[in-house]
Amino acid sequence: MRKIKLLLKQHVGAPCAAIVKPGDKVEKGTLVATPTGLGANIFSSVYGTVEEVTDQAIVIQPDDEQPDKYIPIKKSDSKLEMVKEAGIVGMGGAGFPTGVKLGADLQGGYILVNAAECEPGLRHNIMQLEQQAEKTVRGVEYCMEMSNAKKAIFAIKRKNARAISAIKKAIADKPDISIHLLPDIYPMGEERAVVRECLGILLEPTQLPSAAHANVVNCETVLRVAEAIEDQKPCIYKNISVVGKVHGGPEAQVFMDMPVGISVEDMLDKVGGIDGEYGEIIMGGAFTGLPTELDAPTTKTTGAIIVTIPFLDLHGAKVGLLVCACGGGEARMRDIAKKYNAEVVSVTFCKQAIEVKPGAPRKCENPGNCPGQIAKVLEMKRAGAEYLIIGNCSDCSNTVVTCGTLKMGLKVIHQTDHVMRTIHHPLYRHLTISKTVDQDLSEF
Repeated sequence: MRKIKLLLKQHVGAPCAAIVKPGDKVEKGTLVATPTGLGANIFSSVYGTVEEVTDQAIVIQPDDEQPDKYIPIKKSDSKLEMVKEAGIVGMGGAGFPTGVKLGADLQGGYILVNAAECEPGLRHNIMQLEQQAEKTVRGVEYCMEMSNAKKAIFAIKRKNARAISAIKKAIADKPDISIHLLPDIYPMGEERAVVRECLGILLEPTQLPSAAHANVVNCETVLRVAEAIEDQKPCIYKNISVVGKVHGGPEAQVFMDMPVGISVEDMLDKVGGIDGEYGEIIMGGAFTGLPTELDAPTTKTTGAIIVTIPFLDLHGAKVGLLVCACGGGEARMRDIAKKYNAEVVSVTFCKQAIEVKPGAPRKCENPGNCPGQIAKVLEMKRAGAEYLIIGNCSDCSNTVVTCGTLKMGLKVIHQTDHVMRTIHHPLYRHLTISKTVDQDLSEF
């Protein structure tokens, strides 16, 4: 294992402050950084020696031997304090400190467990549910208790039959916990989409799930809550899918309990490395992930590492960028256009992508339910675009392709195309499945 690099900002809020110095010996579970405001404790995920401390990260040289034993967090009569002590954050990517989120009084409302695993090609959340459904359910019960929620709902795509069966068995004698089946479209895992699908409430883009007396909690986060309370385990591990142009094939290879801070290169070594020439390495999912480097560290929010095939060469073709709240921002879309060797002549935003705060990521008015985009497509065509590069959801992509390709003669590239081609997943073009899902669980 190469050096472990623990970023001091792995969460929403301010960077943590290091409390170790170079030369210090650490073990799994040694507290190495504490919050300076909104944040979460950071612990060493390995046995080793602190090599470097900066204002951004702590670098640890791991020992050759790595025992399973870890330093337990302090036992407390307060489950919420144990969650805070463990340094748990939203592990689906958001990174909001879980101890703060679960401290909100839901007044008898809902814990909505986000098990959508919405980004295509990933499997670590689903594998967790297949293998550890009972402990995950206990984590849900702890979350309900801490948040004063009377009910909980697992939101999961109907296609994940084994995971659904495992959850169904684990909640057989728990009438306050149920399952809601989702369609296999993107972005069913967006938290406002989860609230809408499970509770029938469409929140405004500026509203949090708490407005519906609900908390949306990622299923891995729920498991880490159970570990903190039952095992006094600090948040030192992350489940990660490695996907794409790697030895062993393009399908997701899942690694459970990887040490937080392990490098991208170390993760790729676990699958035999990159298989030949590649386009880019993405940390995160195809829609919302960002390009990364081999020496980059993973964090508490890293869900995947994707290696893609090389980009097509558009030979300087003129492209318009249709930026959607569901996918990459403008900077990411421009980066993709550059990698396609294209000239950007127009940038516009999906008509549902609302700017809620200057400089902040846009929010979709109704995630996954898209109106027509003819005006936006026409704007880019008038600017001279030959191609459209879009980052839209399943439904938006359907409307853009219909008007852009079929009516205006433009060629459409989705920002995820190079990933989808790598993993042999259908391209995001036409919506061919229903957004309505039969909720009958008898077959599982």
